[in-house]
Amino acid sequence: MTPPPSLDTARRLLDAARDVAHRAWVPYSRFPVGAAVLTAQGQIVSGCNVENAAYGEAICAERNAVTSMVAGSDRPEGATPPTIEAVAVVGLRAAPCWPCGACRQVLREFHCHHVIVEDASGEPITVSFAEILPHSFGPEALTSAPHTQGE
Repeated sequence: MTPPPSLDTARRLLDAARDVAHRAWVPYSRFPVGAAVLTAQGQIVSGCNVENAAYGEAICAERNAVTSMVAGSDRPEGATPPTIEAVAVVGLRAAPCWPCGACRQVLREFHCHHVIVEDASGEPITVSFAEILPHSFGPEALTSAPHTQGE
């Protein structure tokens, strides 16, 4: 198991998430959230939630950070995107602010190891990813599954 980020790193990630949360576009929920992912290469990439009038088409901060990480990664075409060492999530109106189910699944895709949120006093809470998405489904299930239908 990968060790959790240091307290200093956790605070830097929370600061990055809090900073970007102020740029969230949330005219409907008025619930700004920011997220910052730390890649295995040490890069911090952030994202905020963005809403629109078609509520179901909003994108959460965590997924915005992940898509920015993938789009901005310096990798050859078709190469595997970076692994996520940790994600920090800050909700400006609620603490702690945990990733939703859809975001947990997207983070799982990129092998996220730890999740960091703030408690009500602003102190970091760090948990392993397996604690928030136990018994998860991932890409390896698709490559190891026997093919039976339509063969």
